[in-house]
Amino acid sequence: MVICRTAPNARVEIGRAEDDTYVQSADGNGILIIGFDRDEPAAFARVGQHRVNFMIEPRDYDVSRINGLPKNMVSEYTEEELIRIRAATARKKIGFGSRVAEIGFRDGFIYPVTDHRKTTNFGAQRVLNGESKRPHFGVDLAAPKGTPILAPADGIISMADDDMYFEGSLILIDHGQGLISYYLHNETVLVEAGQRVKQGEQIATVGSRGRSTGPHLCWRLKWRGRNLDPELLTEWPKGHSDHG
Repeated sequence: MVICRTAPNARVEIGRAEDDTYVQSADGNGILIIGFDRDEPAAFARVGQHRVNFMIEPRDYDVSRINGLPKNMVSEYTEEELIRIRAATARKKIGFGSRVAEIGFRDGFIYPVTDHRKTTNFGAQRVLNGESKRPHFGVDLAAPKGTPILAPADGIISMADDDMYFEGSLILIDHGQGLISYYLHNETVLVEAGQRVKQGEQIATVGSRGRSTGPHLCWRLKWRGRNLDPELLTEWPKGHSDHG
């Protein structure tokens, strides 16, 4: 992810190709963010005739194999379970549609679980019960059940749901301009939709609900539908609101 600066409230065209673009507005200080998906090779930003190109170095990803999961958490679902899955997907769509204007991440992220053991890196290819699935778009942070989960940056809760099929429970935080972090498998949810949270404020506790084999937080990050590595924002330059 990059932070860019242009004219205040400028309309910026962002695209992967000339026939795959959309327009986003910078904020009142001319700040806007651009995120790059797991396997995105290139993107560009354009204001009028001025264009900036981004070439993205490919990364090597791990393979994550998990066996012994119940079949109804991998590939075989009853009609009742499919109804639950579809309903949960519809609720997630609303949460991910949140678009808070203010930027809550200018000084980067802190880790949401202070004392943890990382068990899965972002982007790992998932193999569940021997079946290849979509890549794992999160970072797994193992910690004892009940360990506090903290907001990594300021934002507004766009979803706090305690009855999700795969996630068990799910919290989404909108950090501004379409950047949304989310938190899976929580034991308890301590916030509600619409609530404003500050960096370091407790939002939940670690659990193992949903498709999980032990207590951990699956920490994820999206920007306008693109899957980002949340750990990269823990390396963000500190103390500069106008870096680019």
